[in-house]
Amino acid sequence: MKTRKSTIAASAFLLSACSLLGACKTTGDLDETGGITAIRTACPSVAVPASTGDITVFDPATSRDASAVDVTAVLTKVRSTCTDSGADILTSVTFSVEGRRTSTDGARDVTLPYFVTVVQGGSAVVAKRIGHATLHFEPGQARASIQGTGSATVARSAATLSDDVRKKLTEKRRPGDQEAAVDPLTRPEIRAAVLRSTFEALVGFQLTNDQLKYNATR
Repeated sequence: MKTRKSTIAASAFLLSACSLLGACKTTGDLDETGGITAIRTACPSVAVPASTGDITVFDPATSRDASAVDVTAVLTKVRSTCTDSGADILTSVTFSVEGRRTSTDGARDVTLPYFVTVVQGGSAVVAKRIGHATLHFEPGQARASIQGTGSATVARSAATLSDDVRKKLTEKRRPGDQEAAVDPLTRPEIRAAVLRSTFEALVGFQLTNDQLKYNATR
């Protein structure tokens, strides 16, 4: 089995903060002012969106019979490393595309599209790049794999919550005070600010509508 390397980069200005207080503590620790610290990392979480982690190619393309399955592939072994220092924060993503073909006659190359996208607040796509992974099958070989990489660049200057938001999140709350029983994240403006600072780096196959439907309903 041959292994090749494919590279794609997705860059975006993302939010970044070590913690709401600007100092790293254990999540949920009480500080001396009566507030609660919560660690916020600048590194986006990395995941494969639902129904995009595998792909099935049919021959003929309009058939969905098991006998028409030509090539299948999965996107797996997703890993990330983050350099959280300096003005920019870099998250590097690696993954494998592992494929299998039905007919092993002759050598064959199969190219599959994939994406690396950065999502803000769980729904807003702020950066997306399309790459292509080419699986090479030798004569008689049913399986092949390829290694891929992606990256997301974070601007620390865009990562800082405003002083007003940080103050409201960490202000001292005394027992009996009206504000003590109110979670600041229930306030729309605070929740919106926190959502704007939440990012994900997502990796998956760039599927057609028919392929997405097949993955979701099979």
